[in-house]
Amino acid sequence: MKSFAVLLKSLVLSTLLLAGAAFAADKVDINTANAAQLESVLVGVGPSKAEAIVEYRKANGPFRSADELALVKGIGLKTVERNRDLIAVGNAATPARKAAATSGAAPAKPVARR
Repeated sequence: MKSFAVLLKSLVLSTLLLAGAAFAADKVDINTANAAQLESVLVGVGPSKAEAIVEYRKANGPFRSADELALVKGIGLKTVERNRDLIAVGNAATPARKAAATSGAAPAKPVARR
């Protein structure tokens, strides 16, 4: 009976570990994901930070790299590093940035980190 209990515990533990690995394997494209997707995949990113990422993307165009997430208020370099394997950056060259560059508007100034 004792060996059955150990076997059962081992089976449950291995199932949980495999399920956790399957969920951790999800990646999120920071240029197309909505706030709910960002919140569910990224570690340490709650609803307000996820919404800040979406708002930053709407205001400044798509991200060119995962490192640009650090420009979003509330997202630091530690958060970016913690989530680097979960972040995909797709379609960084969209018409939003090209339109801003060709419209004669003044070029955007880089954001200074505090």
